[in-house]
Amino acid sequence: MEEQQEQWILELRKRRLGVRRIHNELVRLHECQLSLATIHKVLTKHAVEPLHLSRKSRHTFKRYARPIPGDRVQMDTCQIGPGLYQYTAIDDCTRWRVLALYSERSAANSLDFLDYLLEEMPFSIQRIQTDRGQEFFAYEFQERLKEYRIKFRPIKPRSPHLNGKVERSQKTDWEEFYSRVDLADPKLKEKLREWQDYYNSERPHGSLGNQTPDEKRFDLAMQVPLWEEVIAQYDEQKERIRTQSYRNDQQVEEVTDKNKGGRTKQKKAKD
Repeated sequence: MEEQQEQWILELRKRRLGVRRIHNELVRLHECQLSLATIHKVLTKHAVEPLHLSRKSRHTFKRYARPIPGDRVQMDTCQIGPGLYQYTAIDDCTRWRVLALYSERSAANSLDFLDYLLEEMPFSIQRIQTDRGQEFFAYEFQERLKEYRIKFRPIKPRSPHLNGKVERSQKTDWEEFYSRVDLADPKLKEKLREWQDYYNSERPHGSLGNQTPDEKRFDLAMQVPLWEEVIAQYDEQKERIRTQSYRNDQQVEEVTDKNKGGRTKQKKAKD
């Protein structure tokens, strides 16, 4: 083995990457294909200590994955640097992701990202799930979702685990992408697009049985509903404009349910 390859392996280990992740990064960064056994031998040769997994929190949450691509897409934003924000969308089932950079979090940028998401996602989308960030609660953004017949499902406050897949994927961006690029690079958006394509088509995921998102979606392609079917199943009467305040939103929902119940009783009485 070349000394340069050993140096690459040791440098990647400093980022606290396991053997499989080191293998993936060697391919992505250096077009170097080494077996897992070879990488392990290099680490053993240099007496590199094994990674120690952190203790699990006492407050563990059971995580679920939707069985059909597009059934639920988690969306979030995170600040990358001064005046630089990443919008992220990840499919709950396949982990297929769409990424974009903007100068701020805003309703206008949320609308732009939503249109971009619909262009980039290779399957229909039934619902969008977000936290309660202001950028997702603008009337225009919710109206656009209704136009596309996509359900809006914001999560409860202080419940980041409900959007855990998108949160974890953004951590991966920091570890595997932003740690190796210059945020002032004028080609940063192009490089982010390359990273998105690599993530979707070449990077295996342990949660997917070491499949890539692209392989997972291909396996389930026959189960994905057509847009016409999604539109037909969308019940406009059950969807409403949400408020950012969770308490107010719940109160509106309770009043709406009571009104629906009253109308149902009146209809039965007339019948």
